[in-house]
Amino acid sequence: MAQDNIQDLVAFLAVARERSFTRAAAKLGVSQSAVSHTVRELEARLGLRLLTRTTRSVAPTEAGERLLRTVGPYVDGIKHEFDALSELRDKPSGKVRLTSDENAAESILWPTIHRLLPEYPDIEVEVVVDYGLSDIVAEQYDAGVRSGGYIAKDMIAVRIGPDMRMVVVASPTYLESRELPLDPKDLTSHDCINHRLPTYGGVYPWEFRKDGREVNVRVKGQLVFNTAHMILHAVLAGHGLAYMPEQMVVQRIQNGQLVLLLDDWSPTYSGYHIYYPSKRQATPAFQAVIKALRYPQRHSFAVD
Repeated sequence: MAQDNIQDLVAFLAVARERSFTRAAAKLGVSQSAVSHTVRELEARLGLRLLTRTTRSVAPTEAGERLLRTVGPYVDGIKHEFDALSELRDKPSGKVRLTSDENAAESILWPTIHRLLPEYPDIEVEVVVDYGLSDIVAEQYDAGVRSGGYIAKDMIAVRIGPDMRMVVVASPTYLESRELPLDPKDLTSHDCINHRLPTYGGVYPWEFRKDGREVNVRVKGQLVFNTAHMILHAVLAGHGLAYMPEQMVVQRIQNGQLVLLLDDWSPTYSGYHIYYPSKRQATPAFQAVIKALRYPQRHSFAVD
């Protein structure tokens, strides 16, 4: 196949997977008009329409779906083999794409990447923050980062952080004229700042456990956000109670900016793991990232 045809296929696959010329162009590092022109040329040579375009969306036609399903894996394989050639270099090189939630990206990925990259100047790392449970194979990520309880099946999972807790916190200002909640049911009389997560299809329920008793509470309040940082801003400003990863607020609890509530109702749960397909051959660049992230206990497992 001519080299131009391969580049055209790469452009088509990016658009078909992203369902957007804009996102595909950003991913490929070229202009949107260049991607559109490339795909039109491919359609002209094939004599087939591969994409259905509207003002709001882009979707593969039947022919496009077939090309995506049959040719896509081969193009991905070629790209992977080129990446694997970095084994012949003195130091690993190539791009590593990761998807993670916001907390893991900031508390674990960034500190590690910050230390790693000066040692490996030829490695590129892309981190996409996403609270959904992404299909890392379909979306061409090398790996995903999630807590141990939310890892897709048929994956290798490597622990990269300690066990965690979700805790309820509030500012001293908010609590001045209100009674402290002593039981999860008391939350219904408080303003609570909610977190909307695509994984749950809506607002995230607050989960508690004590003496074998588990309680999930659907709290109410004036504010709902889809990022932890916005929730942190709101709770610090005194707008209500918040339910947050402990490591995000522990320093603010220690310095008195926030008050820890329902401490005995906040159980620990499995910490963050990085997970990736068991059948995918890891490039040296990816192996370097995994090695740097691995939690000191060096615990890993396969998810059946």
